[in-house]
Amino acid sequence: MFHIVLVEPEIPPNTGNIARLCAATGSTLHLIEPLGFSLDEKQLKRAGMDYWHLVNWRTWPDWPAFAASVTDSGARLWLLTTKTNRPYTTAEFHDGDYLVFGRETKGLPESLLAADHDRCLTIPMPNPAARSLNLATSAGIVLYEALRQTNSPSRKGNRAFSTHEI
Repeated sequence: MFHIVLVEPEIPPNTGNIARLCAATGSTLHLIEPLGFSLDEKQLKRAGMDYWHLVNWRTWPDWPAFAASVTDSGARLWLLTTKTNRPYTTAEFHDGDYLVFGRETKGLPESLLAADHDRCLTIPMPNPAARSLNLATSAGIVLYEALRQTNSPSRKGNRAFSTHEI
């Protein structure tokens, strides 16, 4: 099982779509406050549709509270950012890893990136005019690579992913 971490997400439909992704893959969603919306917002629920009851999710008051809980578990965090040259495909993902994404407008804080630069990954984009990808799209790309690498079961009756399915 993987974990998707959204640090101070701002756009309800992105979070709703990522919640749906987590429901479909059995991943856990972590939301680090402050959030740019209310968790009962109509847009958030619409994007997640009827999936919220299938999502294992938790909110955290801030990054230090979240980090303290993860540090004790020995889990690995991967920080996704446009501010590195290391492609996500070079990472060796392990079951239980945390995929950490920042705010839609600013990404992850520089202090987090600097503190753990060896764990920073990016999604390469051949067109330099494109600033970045949508947050939900990015989460899906990296999560499915992690699932492929770990040969995690798919939704289709516990079959494992093959390279041809992704």
